[in-house]
Amino acid sequence: MPFLPTAAFSIVLHVELDNVPNTLGRLTTAIGEAGANIVSMGGFDVRGDLLVNDVCVNCRDEEHSLEVVKKVEELSGVTLVSWYDRTFAMHEGGKIEVKALCPVNDRHDLSMAYTPGVARICMAIHENPERSHELTIRKNTVAIVTDGTAVLGLGDIGPLAAMPVMEGKALLFKEFAGVDAFPICLDVTDPQEIIDTVIRLAPTFGGINLEDIAAPAAFAVEEALKEALDIPVFHDDQHGTAVVTLAALWNACRLTGRNIEDLSVVIAGMGAAGVAVGKILYNAGVGEIVGVDRTGAVYSGRDNLNSAKEWFATNTNPERKMGTLQDVLVGADVFIGVSGPGLLTAADLRTMSPEPFVFAMANPDPEIRPEEADGLAAVMATGRSDYPNQINNVLAFPGIFRGAFDAQATDITENMKLAAARAIAESVSDDDLTAQFVVPSVFDKEVPFAVAKAVAEAARADGVCRS
Repeated sequence: MPFLPTAAFSIVLHVELDNVPNTLGRLTTAIGEAGANIVSMGGFDVRGDLLVNDVCVNCRDEEHSLEVVKKVEELSGVTLVSWYDRTFAMHEGGKIEVKALCPVNDRHDLSMAYTPGVARICMAIHENPERSHELTIRKNTVAIVTDGTAVLGLGDIGPLAAMPVMEGKALLFKEFAGVDAFPICLDVTDPQEIIDTVIRLAPTFGGINLEDIAAPAAFAVEEALKEALDIPVFHDDQHGTAVVTLAALWNACRLTGRNIEDLSVVIAGMGAAGVAVGKILYNAGVGEIVGVDRTGAVYSGRDNLNSAKEWFATNTNPERKMGTLQDVLVGADVFIGVSGPGLLTAADLRTMSPEPFVFAMANPDPEIRPEEADGLAAVMATGRSDYPNQINNVLAFPGIFRGAFDAQATDITENMKLAAARAIAESVSDDDLTAQFVVPSVFDKEVPFAVAKAVAEAARADGVCRS
């Protein structure tokens, strides 16, 4: 079953049409019959016998876009002058830039912004290093650090290929919470090199957002940096995913009248995200949690467990359920997938308890598509923006760092994460809550600041603030 057309694979066709009846109709019909979706057209430029226009078309994937181009090229009375991929065009030259915050219009401005006036600021920080969080970009700047070993659903593609994702993250930090962020893509081969490098870079930044670092190295890197640094360190693949997942689960329970304490949850994927989801659900009081990796169910005493999975095995699956994903899914109330595409079928969902919650969050292709689960799940969520209930980290990480900075926090605690999840859940009102809307829209600009407020309050309550 093919995916629906999406803006992720959108193209713009610059066409010339014969200025006679039905030419435009034949063009739009051909695009529609090819399975693509026209989302916009520019104004027609009439040039005598020709009409010139730019047609924006959503396709399913790159191969499909080439099929659409070929269909248009074959039409009589239509000339395809040129076309381009909108996503590649958006990324041309990168997506972020440095912007000055103060003018330098004359010698007076220069004397304050740079020499000699800047020396006074340097000495103020020298005498009291804490003032670096007040008088430099550390006040509002996050380093987005990766080694490119676990990028999205793409895997180990290296630091250069990871850069577009990190740039996108920086764009979202700024757009949704006013936080300045900069990509730091490291060409390293050992987790200790990440740790050492970030410690050396830390004087430049007010916070560290770890991103797309493969497990189990991700756990060791975060733990070491949290221990070494007095600024917030947050591995978004772990905790951002966990925070939004918990918010969605709380709201699914609110919608259906269930209690989170009574739920039986199966988590597919025991990498960074899966372990963190398990931990936050455990801290939130979920009744039963069973994790599954490539070997099968995780339980106490099983072989092939790293340190993170050892914690998971000790604290979850008290009945020591064993077997495959399909084995442990029988009778479960909730499926949470942070693994890979196509792991489940509709038949698998029918073995779960009636009207289960299905959060199939593998990106870009989920463990089961919503079309396949239609009518079987009480609540269906994915990690994709082209389906309802997108469990997207952008609901969490901008507001979490905004709140940490506002409170001058030195750490991001478990209580701060729970507060963020609660704020996200409460951003969906009772009137708006439906099976297709258990998490707020990522474009609801009030959500990051609700998260920030809750996180700042939790930081103060936990006593992790500078002042």
